Amino acid sequence: MAAAASFFSQSVGTIHVCGCANSSGFCFGKSSSRSISNGFPIHVRLLGKRICSSSHCKLHVVRESNSCALMMDRVSSSSDSSIDNNGKRSIESALILIRHGESLWNEKNLFTGCVDVPLTKKGIEEALQAGIRISNIPIDVVYTSTLIRAQMTAMLAMTQHRHKKVPIITHNENEQANLWNQIYSKETKKQSIPVTPAWQLNERMYGELQGLNKQETAERYGKELVHGWRRSYDIPPPNGESLEMCSKRAVAYFREHIEPQLQSGKHVMVAAHGNSLRSIIMYLDKLTSQEVINLELSTGIPLLYIYKEGRFMKRGSPVGPTEAGVFAYTETLALYRQELDEMSQRTS
Repeated sequence: MAAAASFFSQSVGTIHVCGCANSSGFCFGKSSSRSISNGFPIHVRLLGKRICSSSHCKLHVVRESNSCALMMDRVSSSSDSSIDNNGKRSIESALILIRHGESLWNEKNLFTGCVDVPLTKKGIEEALQAGIRISNIPIDVVYTSTLIRAQMTAMLAMTQHRHKKVPIITHNENEQANLWNQIYSKETKKQSIPVTPAWQLNERMYGELQGLNKQETAERYGKELVHGWRRSYDIPPPNGESLEMCSKRAVAYFREHIEPQLQSGKHVMVAAHGNSLRSIIMYLDKLTSQEVINLELSTGIPLLYIYKEGRFMKRGSPVGPTEAGVFAYTETLALYRQELDEMSQRTS
């Protein structure tokens, strides 16, 4: 029987490095651990280095802490996939959901719905901060609604990403729009990220409430009635959509267009609205209609999910790169960040 692995840890400030030992001695190859200026506390040379004397071991981040935990895991030969217990390759993809930053009508406490209102100065800052939070997470494609506040949030957030690729809104309204939107440089296309707008991701249409002050509307129609319009699952406001109606279009689009991207190994960001994102989260987390109406989403705060083996795993909100800890990083995301760190060092 093979000797059981034992763990040791060494404290480096607030950083803990874990290794393993077996009958042949410690199994670290070339590796390093140190704090670096951009705030990522662990620098482990995972790529192209001999981490372990066995080809079946690897280090990776497993949980958030003020000290970053590392442990041995089965090796993955691809940055976007891993080997399961049956020896099959398992696709792993990141999904980021962001509610748009504060809009001018959010600031005025007005029902916005599908009225196309831009961000406030605070909303712009929220979008930029969201970008910093996700700047170390891989993104291959972006989806957003057709409303300017969601598109501003997506584009501003992407300006903060460390890979420096340019987000470009696709225009497929008709054949001419598609033709005029073509990029003819292969190199430029490699340095671009497609941003696909979809009306199905738009905010819930609030009908005759759009443009009305929320407080004044409650005083006019009664708090209980207005609360039912705003927070029930299946009661629409006058000539508007219920959350259930919004959910049908948003989830159908997610399943038809976004989920296949994740299944193919693409990393996806979706910038949308409170109710369209509630609908998607209801699908991802298998929430009941009662649970989803109590779900609150803050403006400009990204949520991270990992898609693997047909399942969505909720990882919460990534911390920014200046934080001491690492939040919800899988091996794939840790490797990606390592690549960004090494690329940054080469260019500095």
